[in-house]
Amino acid sequence: MYRALIVEDDRSIAELIKENAQMWNIECRMVENFHEVMAEFAGYRPHIALLDIGLPVLSGYHWCKEIRKVSKIPIIFLSSASDNMNIVMAMNMGADDFIAKPFDGTVLIAKMQALLRRVYDFAGGVPVLEHRGAFLNTGDDTFTYRGERISLSKNEYRILLCLMENKGKIVSREKLMERLWKTRQFVDENTLTVNINRLRRKLDAAGLTDFITTKIGVGYLVE
Repeated sequence: MYRALIVEDDRSIAELIKENAQMWNIECRMVENFHEVMAEFAGYRPHIALLDIGLPVLSGYHWCKEIRKVSKIPIIFLSSASDNMNIVMAMNMGADDFIAKPFDGTVLIAKMQALLRRVYDFAGGVPVLEHRGAFLNTGDDTFTYRGERISLSKNEYRILLCLMENKGKIVSREKLMERLWKTRQFVDENTLTVNINRLRRKLDAAGLTDFITTKIGVGYLVE
């Protein structure tokens, strides 16, 4: 089942979208905290996002820009401010479509389904993992924090991926070594330590201090 994140402060409109979408097997979540849209985005990991322009705290344009820093999911703007300038601005921000309010629910669902088919039926999903405001995009292997991309080696990316997939759980050194090198045979354990230390230095430099916790004699985790 596809998941849609609805970033709309008009509750009646959001409820109507949710009701219509669920009839077509699209699960929906309505954003509750407009201060923490990206946290809800990362926690829900939607396949598509629907954004209004005029929102509490920050505009839909802001959140579109933030989503585009970490994900390529389809984005549809829904707004009564449907003049040419707003439509062009939405598209330039990275939106895939713009639907003027008031809109026909069946047209919205048809456009959502078309975008979902185009992106996922052929390309597959693009999950994004989040921890402490940092985003790991497994679609293009990028890692970003506060809008800045942090360059990672292949092994550093694999370490982060394994730890963030198991967030809150201790990952043993053995499991990390198998993930990195597919086998523990002929691999010096110090090689893993070197990779972990290099990764930590990069995270510290970006402001992500103590991002990875060591459990002596057991393994590592992010929590």
